[in-house]
Amino acid sequence: MNLSLDEISKAVEGALEGSGTVNVRGYSIDSRTIKPGELFFAIKGPRFDGHAFVAQVFQKGAAAAVVEQGGREARARQGEASSNAEGPMIRVASTLAALQQLARDVRRRWGTTIIGITGSAGKTTTKEMTAVVLGKKFTVLRSVGNLNNEFGLPLCLLRAERYQNIGVLEMGMSAKGEIRKLAAIAEPNEGVVTNVNPVHLEFFKSVDEIAEAKAELIAGLHEPKVAYLNNDDSRVRAMARNFNGRVITYGVKSSAAFRVQQIQDLGIEGTAFTLQHERRDVNFVLPLLGQHNVVNAVAAIAVGVTHEVPWEQIRDAISEMKPEKMRGEVVKFREGFVVIDDSYNSNPRALSEMIRFFGRLKGHQRKILVAGEMLELGPEGPELHRNCGREAARAGLELIVGVQGQAKEILQGALDGGMDRSRLKFVRDALQAGDLLARTLKKGDVVLIKASRGVKLEQALHTLRAAFSSMEP
Repeated sequence: MNLSLDEISKAVEGALEGSGTVNVRGYSIDSRTIKPGELFFAIKGPRFDGHAFVAQVFQKGAAAAVVEQGGREARARQGEASSNAEGPMIRVASTLAALQQLARDVRRRWGTTIIGITGSAGKTTTKEMTAVVLGKKFTVLRSVGNLNNEFGLPLCLLRAERYQNIGVLEMGMSAKGEIRKLAAIAEPNEGVVTNVNPVHLEFFKSVDEIAEAKAELIAGLHEPKVAYLNNDDSRVRAMARNFNGRVITYGVKSSAAFRVQQIQDLGIEGTAFTLQHERRDVNFVLPLLGQHNVVNAVAAIAVGVTHEVPWEQIRDAISEMKPEKMRGEVVKFREGFVVIDDSYNSNPRALSEMIRFFGRLKGHQRKILVAGEMLELGPEGPELHRNCGREAARAGLELIVGVQGQAKEILQGALDGGMDRSRLKFVRDALQAGDLLARTLKKGDVVLIKASRGVKLEQALHTLRAAFSSMEP
């Protein structure tokens, strides 16, 4: 929304220095990507203070800057070379709070339905599916990438255009209270909870505490208050108990309003499934890998049906889905092997589900798992890694490569599960994993790459792309 500096200053309770009639054409917290006419929020981060770059953004044509009291002094301390470059400023107590206040103000001006999506896994995929389904009927505001935190979500809201008539926003967290804050900014009317898994256990005492944190989305819903809950997950299902709005359930393994009746693996081409809802059976083909993505798709379908998107258009939307980068992306090589790039993130449940899918996969001579360390699991981390190793042993894989730290425990679990030690390899980092694969892979092989984001396991795929010829469009 193109707001004037007067309107913005009022919304953030700031003191404006300069003309208030100037209209801004966008919002940014990154001096490197600022565009002419945008409003710059000088955020203080752990490594950089945005106040040091205020003169720089004015040189690039920024319409104005939101700065904290004393921001000019912070700029001087940083030694900004072009400190004479000035422009309109709005002075506030906290630039982060101002960013969030303005986002809430824009949300209220916009005034349309917002659907918040959270969960331990599948948030981004579910958000994308939901946006594509709703896009058959509506003009959708959606989160960009996985911008789902205290900075990213406000920036997504500030991208709202008056012609857009529904919003789909991802909400992430690593500590209690974070989703409550995001819900207070976005004021969602509907909420989707995908699952509750043992992630971020460094910051929580138990998985039940994680569930309580995820439930903050449901508690923060505004009228008409609609909650879409994964009935397969007992902790998600329990969120309905104290909720005074409308509950819509979905699932694969349990009775639900939207329930999957049949699932057929189509290998690396995806999954086919039949969905039952109110005595109607509808067949879908989903070009994404793994049964866990079927659950994500059913959540999106439930939202679409609730918003009266025609079934045929929902089927088309699901069939058009493509994997997000590094989230189950299939990369084929001219040398005759295939890599499944699921390197964006990992947790014990997600890794186990992908291993089971990998074990069922047909049409390949050798299956090789490259599994990186899963981070933020706390004291339960070693055993959670070993459990995944035992799952891998049952899947009948040719080779398991553990990458970094506690990935050694995955190999130990596979050894406990009966795999021969000669088929288990450990490497220190992603680059070593790439070198090992480059020496090992041959025609007919299929490789699954999966790890926590901090392992940067996509670097192994970069090595393969440099050494071989990928068949990407």
